[in-house]
Amino acid sequence: MARIILGVTGSIAAYRAADLASQLTKAGHQVTCILTRGGKEFITPLTLQTLSRHPVIEDLFDEKDGWQPGHIQLADNADLLLIAPASANLLATLAGGFASDALSAIALATRAPILIAPAMNGKMWSHPATLRNVETLKSWGTRFVEPAEGLLACGYEGVGRLAETTDILSAVDAILQESPPG
Repeated sequence: MARIILGVTGSIAAYRAADLASQLTKAGHQVTCILTRGGKEFITPLTLQTLSRHPVIEDLFDEKDGWQPGHIQLADNADLLLIAPASANLLATLAGGFASDALSAIALATRAPILIAPAMNGKMWSHPATLRNVETLKSWGTRFVEPAEGLLACGYEGVGRLAETTDILSAVDAILQESPPG
């Protein structure tokens, strides 16, 4: 099936990345998880490694094998980069073209389709800077699974919840049907 990179950022919704990794792996995809420093505050690398059956990339400079930078090899071989959950910080980083960690470096280097499922406080989601960053990324061809509405972890009601796993998986399937792996 497909080689999918699953990026996990610093959001309370990071625990749901475990289900995504599990579901994608059960569907026969090769899943490599990239965990940002913020993401590690919410979910452990061991959880993602166990569910994806692959080592988790935590740091751009952990690479020790071979001469080719591992993040470039991952970027080159990916069929899809899925970032779920994506924080406001990551959206700003990507829209600015920064490569400050393993996930943003891979996002900058890959030519595979990118699918982002944001999750954050509703006020952060609706901030003009975030909206501008999303529009910039969309103009570059990045796809989004819009955040859902409901009770947020911060206690507010509104838009900002990570989309349902089934919606994210449907978007993954749609992209892979448009651009078959290989």
